Formats: sequence, structure tokens, C-alpha cells
Amino acid sequence: MTSEDAKAYLRLETAQDDALVARLVASAQTLCEAFLGQMLVRREVQETLAATGGWQRLGAAPVAAITAVERVATDGSAVALAIGDYAIDIDPAGDGWVRASGSGRVRVTYRAGMADDAAGVPAAIAHGITRLAAHLYAHRDDSVGPPAAVAALWRPYRRMRLGLETRA
Repeated sequence: MTSEDAKAYLRLETAQDDALVARLVASAQTLCEAFLGQMLVRREVQETLAATGGWQRLGAAPVAAITAVERVATDGSAVALAIGDYAIDIDPAGDGWVRASGSGRVRVTYRAGMADDAAGVPAAIAHGITRLAAHLYAHRDDSVGPPAAVAALWRPYRRMRLGLETRA
């Protein structure tokens, strides 16, 4: 899942294309996260939601921790909500949920991702990223689609969401 992994896979020994390979690995990681429907490495996310009084699912997954819920004023400033003004939950699937009373907008800060660092990402996912980055490097001047092996490596980890789910 690193530029060095992709360079080794491509058998590149010079630093001539290091910047290009790094961008291709970053692109492959982004495509992987979009395909999987989940973030790979844990990082902080901020999301603004309408305070509807009902449960709302957070956009990134899997959620490891919800660290702040703040009311956002019209001028953009934020104030932490009182404990009784909101509820939070992380379900067994790793989806984060927030319910905020009142009106207006709330900003939720949380940490989401599969692993603490790149070394913790499952090997099949990391190998698919390396293969996709190598494919993008080798076929950068044509429009050949990605190898089917990449999707086969990632598919067991894919999270699908069908329709609009609500929570009681």
C-alpha cells in the first residue's frame, strides 16, 4: 500500500517516477475506499448534519469513536451540545449514529477507518491497491480498464447500503 510496494511490483529501480507512483497509489487508495464503502486508515472526520431530532447515520465507516457533537451557528461558530441534547451510538456493523434535538445544524467529529495504520489494512486490500496503482502506471496512455483481480481482492470487504435506512 506504499509507493515502495508499487515500485517493487513494477520492478522500478530508479527514482525517476517516484512522484507519479505516489500519486497513483493515492488514487488507488481513494478508489479502493469508494469501492469498499469504508475508510482504510483511521482518521478524524467532521460532518455537518441537520438537527432533526431523529437518528442519522454518519457518512464514513467503520466508526471507531464519536468525539464531539456541536451546534453550528449561522456565523459558523460552534458550541458543544449539552449531554441531554443529543445521543450517539455505534452499531455492530461500525455505522455511527447521531440524534440531535432542536433545529439548525450540528457538527459531529469522529474517527473512522478499518485499521490504525497502513500495516493493519488486510493484505488482500493492500495488494489490490498495489495492483491497481501498477495497472494505472502501465496503462497511463490508454483506456484499458482495471484488472478483474483487483475487484476480486476487494469484494469480500465491500460494504453495501441499499435504500435509505432509518433507526427507531
